[in-house]
Amino acid sequence: MHKLLDILASGVHDAKNQLFIAESLIAAAEAKHGLTMSEARYAIEAAGNRLSRTLAAYGVLRHDATLGVTPVLVADLCEEVVLAQKKHLSGENITLTADCQVFDEWPLDRDLITDMLNNAVQNAGRFARDQIRLSAASEDGWLVLRVEDDGPGFSALPPEHGTGLMVANRLAELHTRKGQHGSLHLSNGGSLGGGHFELRLP
Repeated sequence: MHKLLDILASGVHDAKNQLFIAESLIAAAEAKHGLTMSEARYAIEAAGNRLSRTLAAYGVLRHDATLGVTPVLVADLCEEVVLAQKKHLSGENITLTADCQVFDEWPLDRDLITDMLNNAVQNAGRFARDQIRLSAASEDGWLVLRVEDDGPGFSALPPEHGTGLMVANRLAELHTRKGQHGSLHLSNGGSLGGGHFELRLP
């Protein structure tokens, strides 16, 4: 497991370096030709931030560090994800809606959970026809975060998402409270009929 994580971390570092080069080339092109490429800069910045959070996840898994669990307003977390993803999805004619039924704080690692939800929404955007739904609910003492889409659903269950899914599931499990561990579930036929990502945190 640790060897695999080291390989993944090395790849992430390389990708960050390539993004830095791309941003430098864009800056040079803007200066030389009087261009404005704000969308490209936004995409690079978003990718860089995500890679940084991926490295933070690596640090937790590789070095057995503790999660940065703090009380987080769930509604704020959902709003952050919607703001991060809505512009890009609207460009693909996909509507992202949020239904947060949890108005209190919940103990969780905000950076890691935000990254997991952003990734889930981005994955849903690859298959959705025109709708994605992010929701949060409290069910029997668990915080349940869902991302659903109206696409064709996963072709096989469990979906073959490889190391990304394995790491996400491990990060969910590291969220513990009163002897209970978080979990990640993927299925088909959610409220929109397509793929259904469900993250449960104690």
